[in-house]
Amino acid sequence: MLVERMTPFTSTIFAEITQLAVDTGAINLGQGFPDTDGPESLLADAAANITGGVNQYPPGPGVPALREAVAAHQQRFYGLEVDPADVLVTVGATEAIASAVLSLCTTGDEVIAFEPYYDSYPAMTALSGATLRTVPLRAPDFAFDPDELRAAFSARTRMILLNSPHNPTGAVFDREQLQIVADLATEHDVVVVSDEVYEHMTFDVPHIPIATLPGMAERTLTISSAGKTFSVTGWKIGWIHGPSELVAATRAVKQFLSYTAGAPLQPAVATALGLPDEFYTSIATSLRGKRELLSAGLKAAGFTVYQPRGTYFIVVDGRPLGFEDGYKLAYDLPSLCGVAAVPVSVFASSPEGVEAMRPLVRFAFCKRDEVLTEAVGRLAGLGN
Repeated sequence: MLVERMTPFTSTIFAEITQLAVDTGAINLGQGFPDTDGPESLLADAAANITGGVNQYPPGPGVPALREAVAAHQQRFYGLEVDPADVLVTVGATEAIASAVLSLCTTGDEVIAFEPYYDSYPAMTALSGATLRTVPLRAPDFAFDPDELRAAFSARTRMILLNSPHNPTGAVFDREQLQIVADLATEHDVVVVSDEVYEHMTFDVPHIPIATLPGMAERTLTISSAGKTFSVTGWKIGWIHGPSELVAATRAVKQFLSYTAGAPLQPAVATALGLPDEFYTSIATSLRGKRELLSAGLKAAGFTVYQPRGTYFIVVDGRPLGFEDGYKLAYDLPSLCGVAAVPVSVFASSPEGVEAMRPLVRFAFCKRDEVLTEAVGRLAGLGN
């Protein structure tokens, strides 16, 4: 009964691998969710809001305190001048992406995304009726070829979906790469939708919002969320901001997707966005140690490891261990050694992209150190 354009999206790899991990008792390093909760002050504020009666519909665009806090955050960390009126609170970053694509793209349009991509990008593009054009990111550094990106643009290009820090590869686009994207977007009068949910998770390199480049604030919708920054992925509190006319278009669709959500959570997130610098620096410091722990274990197990510069994911190549097909490896890993990961090829759709990603799998390291240590111990026997 499903409409044809959605038949490729009947299930997500995250649901399948998570269920496989449950069924086998494997350590789930597939889906990217932490196994610890966020700051105690954030949790306490949310609980107080619930018992204090903040439980009815919040305003459709989001509670004013959160919209103001997002604007203040962007000024504090990036020097971006954002009008709180141009901030829209969404049900996670995924709804922000959906609302932007559905409001701005239609049949005959083209949407560019880097491959591999977050799995909602092709699904939302299909829902809009537009066509997805992909540009590959290749190992070991997962940078893009400027000529391939240039060739992806056409008179029908309406939008480019940018994700940096990048899921699933852990790449972080530098200023030179972002400038290439900016120049092409300007030349072709294209909207940039910039998914920056891992903005505070970079290692020894800065996160640069593309909206900070000259002339780009006028054509960029910037997305982030509380889920990743504050380790509350189940709260689904996200936001999007940008030029008034683009936010208004996005709001027109968003109001008929969920209208609003998270009444007691939104003001708690607003307060948390003002936490001191020490909190934000501790995010990357903690994750850096976890990255090193899992990376060393994966190398010792025999994988080729592509060290990420951001996010909390590590991509590895299984061929040194004799695993040519990352998809098969991901489904076999729980029974082979009791650890779950996801294949990277499912985040690609072009024949070239699928082939390039075929031997790769992705592990998440946003887990407690003792869990990662146990996973490393289990992985050690994989070569046997």
